[in-house]
Amino acid sequence: MTKPPRPLENRWYDDACGTALALELVGERWSLLIVRELMFGGRRFSELKASLGAISANILTQRLDSLEASGVLLRRKLPPPASVQVYELTPWGYDSEIAIQELGRWAAKSPLHDPTLPLSAASIMMSFRTMISRERAAGWDSRVGFRFGAEGFVAQVAGQAITIERAEPETADTLFDTDPMTLASLVYGGRPFADAEAAGVLRLGGDRALAGRFVSLFVLPPKM
Repeated sequence: MTKPPRPLENRWYDDACGTALALELVGERWSLLIVRELMFGGRRFSELKASLGAISANILTQRLDSLEASGVLLRRKLPPPASVQVYELTPWGYDSEIAIQELGRWAAKSPLHDPTLPLSAASIMMSFRTMISRERAAGWDSRVGFRFGAEGFVAQVAGQAITIERAEPETADTLFDTDPMTLASLVYGGRPFADAEAAGVLRLGGDRALAGRFVSLFVLPPKM
C-alpha cells in the first residue's frame, strides 16, 4: 500500500499555483530525470545511478527520499530469488509523463538543444513517445526491438500511436542492437545505417527495410 505523502517541509515559493507546487515536487536538480528513468518500470539504485552518470550517490539518495515523501515514487523489495530493493513510480507519478513530454517538446525548439549530448536508454525511448509523427505512423502495425547491452525494449507502432515497454526484443520484427547515442544519431541526425555498422556500433536484425522506415517516424520541432 502506498504511504500518504508528507507535507513539504520547505517551500520555495509562496504561491498557490499548481506550477509552483510542481516545481517544489520535482524541480530540484535531477528529480525530473529520475522520474523519466522510472517511466518504463522499477529500477534498482545502481541502475538509476548508472543511467544518470553525473549524479552522486548522496544526491540520488536525497532525491529518491524526497520523491518518495511527496508520493511520486515508492520503494519495494522484490520477492526471492531477486530479494533486492527497487524504486518505481506511483500511479500519480506515471501521470507526469504528459508534462515531461510537453516540456521536452517545448525545450527542443530552443537553439540551445543539442541532440548529440549523452542519452540514457529511457531518455531515447521517451523521445520516441514524444516526437513520433502521427501522420507518418499511419498504417503501421509492427514491433521494433532495441538492445542496449543488458537492457531491452520493444516498441509497438500501431494506429498512429507508439507504446514502449521493457521486454526482451529478439522476437520483434526488426531489432536495433546499439547504444542510445548511436540510435539518436540514426533517428534525429540522419546517420546512415552503413556508417554505424562499419564503425561497429550498430547491429541490425530482422526486417532491415522496416528499420529504415522506423527511423523516419520521428521529427524534432522547428527551432524558434
